[in-house]
Amino acid sequence: MPTRLSVLDLAPIAPGETPADSFRHSVALAQAAETAGYERVWYAEHHNMERIASSATSVLIAHVAAHTTSIRLGAGGVMLPNHSPLTIAEQFGTLAELHPGRIDLGLGRAPGGDRLVFGALRRTPEASDRFPQDVLELQGYLGDESRVHGVVATPGKGTHVPLYILGSSLFGAQLAAQLGLPYAFASHFAPAALHEAVAAYRDGFQPSQQLAEPHLMVAANVFAAEDPAQAQDQFERSRRWRVRGMLKRGPSVPEYSDADIDAFLVSPQGVQLADMMRITAVGTGAQARAWLDEFARSLGADEVITAHGALEADARVDSVRLTAAA
Repeated sequence: MPTRLSVLDLAPIAPGETPADSFRHSVALAQAAETAGYERVWYAEHHNMERIASSATSVLIAHVAAHTTSIRLGAGGVMLPNHSPLTIAEQFGTLAELHPGRIDLGLGRAPGGDRLVFGALRRTPEASDRFPQDVLELQGYLGDESRVHGVVATPGKGTHVPLYILGSSLFGAQLAAQLGLPYAFASHFAPAALHEAVAAYRDGFQPSQQLAEPHLMVAANVFAAEDPAQAQDQFERSRRWRVRGMLKRGPSVPEYSDADIDAFLVSPQGVQLADMMRITAVGTGAQARAWLDEFARSLGADEVITAHGALEADARVDSVRLTAAA
């Protein structure tokens, strides 16, 4: 049976483009995913990142939902320590009322930024310590019975927006298992603890009202093109772009050439960065799909959420279509 596929859209802002361009590309990508039969498209909350336009995640979901008709849309994820559970319940309750049966809510414990971002959001790093309690409070607001006496989310109550726990460590896996929620592992950029987290999730899973059995989603980068050499070139250019963004912090940092980046990638530090993208399918649509099917089979995953990483928007759309068509 073919692996269920979804899409993680990082809403990248390409060199020389604007956030408005990124949003147009996100609509086109979601429309292509809908036509091709993907399960869902998710957007992740990031802050203070000049190359990513998905900071106002719920607003972007609303925009894309208005330009599609059936595909599920959601957050992969909302970084809950940045918000009050009531605010998120009202936002996603509104989305669920506007687009019934199409909205997901993935929740992460990371801040989606650094300490400066926490300060700008009027939050503190300690907010992450309340994550399990905040998930339960949010779940109550979206369910039939609020856990906070006298406080009801409107919209929100009774929408039962499905919650997912996101993670790249054992913490998220154990929490998802304890609460009986689906679990999505961020293996597209943090694969180190993948197998250990999957085992912890399955071993500790307790059935809940939302979910009777474990549901595991794993993430993978995808570069699919008509020509395998073209796909490999897209992967290499994307990897350089990501590494260059990690290295260039501050105005005094020099501009690194492609040769500089390639040399760095074979250094001890560079090898560690390169390893972040080792969960990657590269090749024709058929080759990428076969790789994804085997990846899912090896983990017993129910779904693979694919991050199509080509720098050009048209190439990302082609990658989505070719992978599904295979």
